[in-house]
Amino acid sequence: MAVNRLALAPPGPSFYHRIAAAPFRILMLDYDGTLAPFRVERDQAVPYPGVRERLEALLGDGRSRVVVVTGRATGELEALLGMELPEVWASHGWEHRGPDGEVRRFPLPETAARGLDLARGSIKEQGLEGASESKPGSIGLHWRGEPAEVAAARERAARKAWSPIAEAHGLELRPFDGGIELRAPGRDKGAAVRDVLRDAPAGTVAAYLGDDLTDEDAFRALPEGALGVLVREELRPTDAGAWVRPPEGLLDFLDRWLAAEAGAARMNAKGAAG
Repeated sequence: MAVNRLALAPPGPSFYHRIAAAPFRILMLDYDGTLAPFRVERDQAVPYPGVRERLEALLGDGRSRVVVVTGRATGELEALLGMELPEVWASHGWEHRGPDGEVRRFPLPETAARGLDLARGSIKEQGLEGASESKPGSIGLHWRGEPAEVAAARERAARKAWSPIAEAHGLELRPFDGGIELRAPGRDKGAAVRDVLRDAPAGTVAAYLGDDLTDEDAFRALPEGALGVLVREELRPTDAGAWVRPPEGLLDFLDRWLAAEAGAARMNAKGAAG
């Protein structure tokens, strides 16, 4: 359960000092709502101005492992970002594409797969296919940007149709910012974070940036010493340890991460020369 923290602030200087001193760094980033503003038309959710350039700098210097963790399916982000990403955990952790380009999909339990097929059928019967999003381990119904009465009607319809399916097939009915999702258990953004950090070398400093309720799974999965950063205009109950407002606070975080990396490189070069 998210903690009701009312006094969260941006990461302080001590965190960036730790980045500079760390032998290894891992930066994990959600996409929608974090690197890009939400859009009703999901194919128009391009990143905030300045994000692409900072990601290119992070990937170009190679001093940090940069991982995007998203609810979107594999392959959607490059077109929006206008750049290639070396590592993506997609579909809430059900898909992974590594630096070699190979996509790994985790198998769904048969009963969960049958339940999701039934849910997709119910969406079709109600004529809501245009407002739905189907992924390997879930199906979501969106209402962001819709009038309040439309949003309420869609939520009622989804809960009425999906609650018995969830109960019969061991699925989870989870709200997110602007919709609701029926999901197979066992994988989420927290699972992706644990997989990323499982083989991290000793001394690694890690951070996860996210905005949505689905990112709380990732915040809770972070080990001691790692930092969860809520990227959101307004503070809400969260298990993150810091909070920044987009886009200015997000860009400042990325700039300071880059500066800390550069400082570490200078110190290493000076030590080698000495």
